[in-house]
Amino acid sequence: MPQHARTTRVCRDCDGFPVVAITTGTRHRDGTRATLRVACPACQGTGHTTPAALARTGR
Repeated sequence: MPQHARTTRVCRDCDGFPVVAITTGTRHRDGTRATLRVACPACQGTGHTTPAALARTGR
């Protein structure tokens, strides 16, 4: 009997790629490039979002 994997919601802002490395254009003394690591502000670098709670309005 197959078991179903639980699906996690992928962040819609970063599409599952939460941390990226951006080159600054400069190099270190050993010749490697200087990079900045930037995390997605929407999911704080996890790549997943939590489902929003359903809110009822009215009566």
